[in-house]
Amino acid sequence: MKKLFCFLMITLLSANGIFAEVTRKEKRALIDLYENTNGTEWVKKWNLEEPVSNWQGVKVDKGHVIEINLFRNNLNGVIPESIGDLVHLRVLNLAFNTITGELPSSIVSMNRLRVLKLEMNRIKGELPQTIGEMESLEEISLFNNFLTGSIPESIGSIKNLKILNLSSNSIKGRIPTALGDLTQLESLGLFENALEGSIPSEIGKLVKMKELVLANNQLAGEIPAEFAQLASLEIFQIQNNKFDSFENLQMMDSRQFLVFDYDKEEFDPNFKDINFSKTRMADTKFEDVEDD
Repeated sequence: MKKLFCFLMITLLSANGIFAEVTRKEKRALIDLYENTNGTEWVKKWNLEEPVSNWQGVKVDKGHVIEINLFRNNLNGVIPESIGDLVHLRVLNLAFNTITGELPSSIVSMNRLRVLKLEMNRIKGELPQTIGEMESLEEISLFNNFLTGSIPESIGSIKNLKILNLSSNSIKGRIPTALGDLTQLESLGLFENALEGSIPSEIGKLVKMKELVLANNQLAGEIPAEFAQLASLEIFQIQNNKFDSFENLQMMDSRQFLVFDYDKEEFDPNFKDINFSKTRMADTKFEDVEDD
């Protein structure tokens, strides 16, 4: 009798979705993504009749979706608002597709997300002003889209951020001083936007920075003297801006650079150790690989 009771309870609970592979809400969010991005035309399609854990690029752990990797999979359409229901997601990689529309406001609900890769799409609009609520983020890669507006000050609250790449968009305004609070930042890419004003001296506090790419903007003023503290910097590109002075570059150690690009013909930084190129553009590293 006891065994029969347990069997009935398990059956009842399963019927209510408690023991389902993922919650109904999360599965619905995945299906919304599939339907909103023309899933029937994806390179690697989902069979919606199979368990979610069998769907290409989806990882499930303890009944929750923790990763979506659909890199270069011919997604064509918009990211649905219901994406924010995937609150256990740690990795969202939809790079190299044809995603349009704006970033859904619900994306800031994904506060466990560590990696957000949406580069090489056609996303427009502004970054959410509350993006700083995504405190677990370690990488934000949104280069080569159609983003506008300014960089939200709240980004400075993402203390674990190591990579921030917003290059090749139409972002304007000043570089927020709050970026100086990103003490773990190793790579900052703001190449080819419409940024103006001076570089905040606070950027000089980012002593773990290895790559700083600010080329092709409207930045002015002088290079902050605090940049002499950037002892880890290896790639530094500031060409095609409107700087008034490069004098403070002389305080930086030439031996640290692998790439240094500037465009002041009459300025000799007196760096003897390496051969500078004044025409090299920012190199973008594509580390994603397609699954077999």
